Order: sequence, then structure tokens, then C-alpha cells
Amino acid sequence: MKIFLVGYMGCGKSSLGRKVAKAGGMRFVDMDSIIEQREGASVNDIFRYEGEEYFRQLERAIIDELAQSDEDLVISTGGGVPTWQDNMQRINQIGKSVYLRRTAQQIASRLSPHGRQKRPKLRGLNDEELVAFMTENMAQREPYYALASHCVDCASLSDEELVENILSIVRGNE
Repeated sequence: MKIFLVGYMGCGKSSLGRKVAKAGGMRFVDMDSIIEQREGASVNDIFRYEGEEYFRQLERAIIDELAQSDEDLVISTGGGVPTWQDNMQRINQIGKSVYLRRTAQQIASRLSPHGRQKRPKLRGLNDEELVAFMTENMAQREPYYALASHCVDCASLSDEELVENILSIVRGNE
């Protein structure tokens, strides 16, 4: 089984992904980390020096690689993965996708100062500007995220409840 976690940056794909993988006895894969290791550069620098198209091609190559694996995996995708070409259709062919839905306000409150700094589009924004930017950007991405095979509203659930919920959904118990 392959579980792809999709959603906006800062929604918890990596932190929850690790917990889901551990609880489900699966291996965790963070697509951004793989890219950074292979390229020897941060996502930020790859975007800056190589461009978004190059970065999106790297993401797609990883999706195609993961499709070939026989391992049970929980995969944290980058926030923009679903918006490029037919990535969501490909992800849904390979495994189950789970959209971790949170509001802009919820995500903003989760982001540490370091979390803002490492995301180029958020750097230098005050709290009000941050929420405004994310609200607009999330609205543009929502149609892509909505293609996920499952959606989990994260607002009122603890991480433990979210892990149980995600595993239950992808195992077909809900």
C-alpha cells in the first residue's frame, strides 16, 4: 500500500506522515528530502537557480520511482505536487491519496519563524499578509487537492486521532 499525503505547505504532511508510517508499520518517504539529498541543494535553492519546471520534473520522477516499489510507504508530497500536470491522477493510480485540509489561519499558527523562513513565498510576510497570501494561494490549489481519494479535516482532531483516522480510511474501514 502507498499512502500519499497532500495538502498545503505547513499542514502537517511530514510530521503526520512519520506518525502514520510508524503506526502502520510502513516506511516514511519525504519527497522534498529526497530531492534535497539528490540535488545537494535546498528546495529553496533549486527553485531559485533551476526554476519551478525543473523542480516539478524532479517531483514527478520520484512519483514514478515510488510506483515501482513493492514497499508499503507513507509519502509526504510537496504542497505543489498536486498542481502539476496529471500528478494527482498518477498518484491515485499508484496508491491512496489523503488531502490534509486546514485553514490558512490554522496553518499560519502552526508555522514557526524557521518554517516561514525556509519557504521562499512566505519570507518577510507579517501575520496578516501571511494569512491573506495563503488564503488566496490555497483557493487556487483547492481544485487539485480535491482530486485526492480521501479528505481529512484536521481542524478539531489531535495528531493521534488523525493517524487513526487516516489508517482507517486507507484500509477501507470508513
